[in-house]
Amino acid sequence: MSKPVLILDPDWRRMDELFSPAAKADLFGSYDVIWGRDGSIPSDVFEAALPDVEVLIAASPHVDSATLARAPKLKTIIEVSGAFPDTIDYAACFASNVEVLSCAPGFRQSVAEMGLAMALAGARGLVAEHEAFRRGDENWLADHPKTDFTMYGAQIGFIGFGQIAQELTRLLAPFRPVVRAYDPWLPTAVAREFGVSLMPVEDVLQTSRCLFVTASPTSENYKFINADRLAMLCDHALLVVLSRAHLVDYDALMSEVATHRIRACVDVFPSEPVAADDAIRTQPSAILSPHRAAAIDKGRQLIGDMIVSDLSAIRSRTQSRELSCARPDTIDVLAGVGDAMRVANMAKSR
Repeated sequence: MSKPVLILDPDWRRMDELFSPAAKADLFGSYDVIWGRDGSIPSDVFEAALPDVEVLIAASPHVDSATLARAPKLKTIIEVSGAFPDTIDYAACFASNVEVLSCAPGFRQSVAEMGLAMALAGARGLVAEHEAFRRGDENWLADHPKTDFTMYGAQIGFIGFGQIAQELTRLLAPFRPVVRAYDPWLPTAVAREFGVSLMPVEDVLQTSRCLFVTASPTSENYKFINADRLAMLCDHALLVVLSRAHLVDYDALMSEVATHRIRACVDVFPSEPVAADDAIRTQPSAILSPHRAAAIDKGRQLIGDMIVSDLSAIRSRTQSRELSCARPDTIDVLAGVGDAMRVANMAKSR
């Protein structure tokens, strides 16, 4: 019996970045994989496979109604960049019963781990004292009661309580924090599962000693964390920006950080690489990371594991998914929002 056909075009990502040897073996054992190597699939190879393809996995999938007409057996599209792209005609996919999945949940472990590391470093003043040590004016055995705090029993807030925030909450559990979240899309049952109080954004901002920005970017939350909302943070609060620069008004953030009223740990920026003369580079109240939260050996291979798991579920005709599913009621505010940053990262990776 012939195996179902799967087109695998990971470019601009690499195969070993996405798939462990075990996941790759599973994928190639279950499917007739077309391409499945680094670099971009040749257009003639792609077109030749379309009539029989059932699954398309791509970093930059371009699918419109004409593509679907040439691919009558196509049932699943999986993007491996990290956001639903605007290069897919979602309405046509929904009409043709083609399921579209995003790999965004596959970043949750590595990004949550970095979030915890940044929060601990910021809360305990580790980077500030490290730099003071280099200058020779370190503060031996000194308490910093205004700026430093413990994560044990801390008031923790999340803007967005998706996969990254949920993983972070698991990592924070030994500290027994009080966790509040603002997420208008989150089912209350999920919040109860994690022991999290869902609250209006104003309440989350005003009560958080440490606030994590972990929401997915949408057409509705551009610069959601603006000057007015930053002003709601308590003095000496710690802001950890993990998801996308899209959510933060960086000019307003720099104004706040420059006063030393709050501190910030930042992994994502509105323009990357950050300009050499950008004022953020000189802010002692900021801990900066050059978009490295997921940049660790095997840190993205959870994506491949999730792909294998979801494809197995699809073959079994079960509804459970580990990847994010495009839905008609939400795709209009999600699709394409992360494209600019994805293109920038693609250029850097070449």
